[in-house]
Amino acid sequence: MMTFSGWAPQIADRSRWTLPETLATRTRTHAGKRFLSVPDEAFSVTYDEMHAQATRIGGALLSEGGKPGDRVIIMGANSSAFIQTWFGCAYAGMVEVPINTAYIGDFLEHQVAMTAPVFAVIDAGFAERFATCVAARATIKCFYIRSGDAGDRAEASSLLRRAGFAVAPFEGLLEGPIVELPAVTPRDLESILFTSGTTGPSKGVMMPHGHMHLVSEQVAAMARLTESDVYMVDAPLFHGNAQFVSTYPALISGAEVVLHQRFSASRWLERIRAGNVTVTNFTSVMMDFVWKQPPSERDLDNVLRCVVAIPTARSIEEEFKRRFGIDAFVEGYGLTETGSQVMTPYGMDRPVGAAGLLVDDWFEVRLADPETGEEVPVGAVGEMLVRPKCPATFSLGYFGMPEATAHAFRDLWFHSGDALRRDEEGWYYFVDRIKDALRRRGENISSYEIERPIVEHPDVLECAVVGVPAEIDAGEDEVLAVVVAREGADLCAEDVWSWCEQRVPAFAVPRYVRLVAALPKTPLEKIRKSVLREEGITAGTEDRLLAASARDGNGARDASHTR
Repeated sequence: MMTFSGWAPQIADRSRWTLPETLATRTRTHAGKRFLSVPDEAFSVTYDEMHAQATRIGGALLSEGGKPGDRVIIMGANSSAFIQTWFGCAYAGMVEVPINTAYIGDFLEHQVAMTAPVFAVIDAGFAERFATCVAARATIKCFYIRSGDAGDRAEASSLLRRAGFAVAPFEGLLEGPIVELPAVTPRDLESILFTSGTTGPSKGVMMPHGHMHLVSEQVAAMARLTESDVYMVDAPLFHGNAQFVSTYPALISGAEVVLHQRFSASRWLERIRAGNVTVTNFTSVMMDFVWKQPPSERDLDNVLRCVVAIPTARSIEEEFKRRFGIDAFVEGYGLTETGSQVMTPYGMDRPVGAAGLLVDDWFEVRLADPETGEEVPVGAVGEMLVRPKCPATFSLGYFGMPEATAHAFRDLWFHSGDALRRDEEGWYYFVDRIKDALRRRGENISSYEIERPIVEHPDVLECAVVGVPAEIDAGEDEVLAVVVAREGADLCAEDVWSWCEQRVPAFAVPRYVRLVAALPKTPLEKIRKSVLREEGITAGTEDRLLAASARDGNGARDASHTR
């Protein structure tokens, strides 16, 4: 059986797997080399300069009364200050808590209450949200304000002071005293990264330094990162993806990071060229959005060699590579809690739909029946269970949620909630979230495997597939596709059905199609399928059986849909 094995971490000694030690190491080996450039700010910094800034910020946080283990909220757009604060917290032995910039009200209140931060570094525009946050008043000693013009900062500072908070400019942290910094170990907590909370309150994943480092080493190995690479980061830094799939792997490799405030499909290639970017990252529908940009005779005019895509849109992968001259797409399957236990070797052909091979040097996995926990045979679908082979390389659980932690780690395995299968050669295939699986008249259906071809329709922007109760006994589910059309597209339900009839099994063609302006999402931009299930069949939902009946004019039904 094939595995993803034999790769060596660039920093071999696991006792040095902390962010401060990694940055210090690269400062020794790449002192004057540029580490970070932020075109939106006309900002750039070398490895040794970033090291100096991070130690200053760490010293400032400690001198202001912070202690190792204390939490620091970061809420802002992608910026040099975001990375400086993240690194500075690590040097102080404190814990960064990046907050989604869409969070307001109860969403923000929950995460502040859960983590009890002592400091907050925020963009000026978010001051009003914290001024009314009850949990913030209980623990936050000081807000450090960045971004905005002088008037914005003054207004934000005044608002927070009226609410009873101490406020200071972010720049003051960069002038912090030189103090003795604590010794940080791979077991110490580096970050708390929140999950989306699609079915309940979001959970803060506790990421020790060793865990963050291993995930980043994996990406560096998978993408073959070296000091010659330039990695473009345009996903939000409050997501783990922009941290341990992009920024940290570049740091480990001595590469350069080009940071943009946000993703832009229309400017993607322009940015690739301007930054001499060799590696970048796609998540969710980013790859499809770029692909649907008008082709240009300059598409090949770039030095991009590798894209880390999670997931890869396999239907357009080869054409995408030819259009933009890309050498390889690489992909991994995993979770924030576990890292990537399945990855694709660079340049290796893989079966259609395969996510990768087991990283067996670092993880033990099994596919198990979600009800019994018993392992399923090769080829069968089971829940991915994972555990690490080395200490300090796995999540410590969910911050402040011992019951959720115990449930996720029951039977001495981490239960992913994801359904996968493995073939005889060792390739793993993501099937669905277990709670999103459907069963129609005895046939198991993956919502993911229906969504993927629907999104490939040129007039479709997004799609979510859920099961709704069938009208017949033992019918289990009927398939509902909720579809968002691209702007200006003339899309109807018949178009979706015709498209699916050529691309998915007959039993999986959605009976119901609903066209909507937007899908309900969490603040982390994950689709809230629970909302779609609760809504069920609405007045605006088209029924394929009724449409066929009307089309035939005599009440005849497609044989596959006979009651």
